[in-house]
Amino acid sequence: MHILKRTTSDNLDFQNLVLELDKDLARKNGAANAFFAQFNKIDHIKYVVVAYDANGIASGCGAMKEYEKGVIEIKRMFVPMDKRGNGIAGKILSELQIWAKELGYKKCILETGDKMVEAIGLYKKNNFQIIPNYGQYADVESSICFQKEITE
Repeated sequence: MHILKRTTSDNLDFQNLVLELDKDLARKNGAANAFFAQFNKIDHIKYVVVAYDANGIASGCGAMKEYEKGVIEIKRMFVPMDKRGNGIAGKILSELQIWAKELGYKKCILETGDKMVEAIGLYKKNNFQIIPNYGQYADVESSICFQKEITE
């Protein structure tokens, strides 16, 4: 059982999870990590979801920010290795979509790397469709971009 908390990037549990995420990404992305890191700042993110287990321990996170009118970008999805396989990421992703719909957004977009096998599987399982790379990721061969209409 996990409790999902809507919060902001000021949440210390979110900040600590993002530190773990950044270490994981640095290992997976290698030399290319500096390019991606510049787009992953967490200052002033208004829409953050943190999952807590029954003991109140933060078990995962995700965030979103407006990309353009009607479109929200999902960012900073992470579940620590020892917590994976329990459906936490799917619950966080669903909560972000519900929240985005409540805020009036019509579409979610996101980017992940081709080495992020678990993330790619999560997004496909949750009916996100691969799209041409957008914005700063347009010419990045290792990026995979997804979108999902949230009018459902």
